[in-house]
Amino acid sequence: MMLDALKEDRYWKGLLYIFSQNQKLSQFITSHIDFDELSINATGLIKLSSPWSPSEKFMLNLALHLYNENYTFNLSDMDRLDPINKKIVFKAIQMRFA
Repeated sequence: MMLDALKEDRYWKGLLYIFSQNQKLSQFITSHIDFDELSINATGLIKLSSPWSPSEKFMLNLALHLYNENYTFNLSDMDRLDPINKKIVFKAIQMRFA
């Protein structure tokens, strides 16, 4: 599946949008997302995120949740986001559920 096709997939597009728009997460697109195998190294990302700020962890956890609801997060933690990341979050949620 081509990257363009993934951007249209309801499970991938929110995750890809968050990763591409968030400065912290964009660093890990090529190292933790395998576009040939269509897989995400979520365990590695979660381990990597342990020292991150709560807002950075929220962005990761939401991206993973939009991809697969088995990854949970607390929506109330969105209070910690700045206005730019809130816009990213709202757009990603809309992309997944609209």
